[in-house]
Amino acid sequence: MRHVVITGGNKGIGLKLSQKFVEAGDKVQIIARDFSNQEDFDYQNHPLVTCTQYDLTDIDNLPGLVDQIEQVDVLINNAGLLQPLTYDDYSDERREYSLALNIISPVKLTELLRDKLLTQSAYTPRVVNNASIAGQIGHPDIWYGIGKAGLINATKSFSKAFAGKIIVNAVAPSPVETEMLNNIPEHRQQAFLKNTITGRFATAQEVADTLYWLATDSPEYINGICIDINNGSNAR
Repeated sequence: MRHVVITGGNKGIGLKLSQKFVEAGDKVQIIARDFSNQEDFDYQNHPLVTCTQYDLTDIDNLPGLVDQIEQVDVLINNAGLLQPLTYDDYSDERREYSLALNIISPVKLTELLRDKLLTQSAYTPRVVNNASIAGQIGHPDIWYGIGKAGLINATKSFSKAFAGKIIVNAVAPSPVETEMLNNIPEHRQQAFLKNTITGRFATAQEVADTLYWLATDSPEYINGICIDINNGSNAR
């Protein structure tokens, strides 16, 4: 039985991932700002699930959040937000919110949970970051792209710093069929679909399955990498 912490594990990709771990018999602690949006998995009343309400943009109080995590074998930094803004529309407040959620919070959580990952885990502990294709291309939501690019870099940096004692990887999905897709204007959605091989968006389950593999069964030699999930739209 693994002890798994998933930020944003209450909806979209995170919810599919929470469900997958629970079905495997693992204990899951979901950290989210709002648990009012109940979807098709009754995580709030499941005996293997703990729900911790916390706004991850509150960086100063993250040590207190970490105190509420008793044990952890796997950390999934999944929470993130793409805003329907371009570089010239950003207020200082929205910029700081984006950076806090998409890059500062996952980096700080990884730092703060390092000792628990190293001393409490019966497994080789793992951290998996949900980045984005936005961190690999020029993106209209400039601060989202900057944050996700930083998360990909942090994945590489932490993997080297942890020297194999903690396995750290990431995924970089292109647009996914979740509610966040509504933040992408229709003309941009259609332009993206034309560049994919099969003319569709990724499903939340497809991304969750990849995150799960990196968190559990992928070879430990796969360390410090970012797996592209973009159906050929950013072939490299």
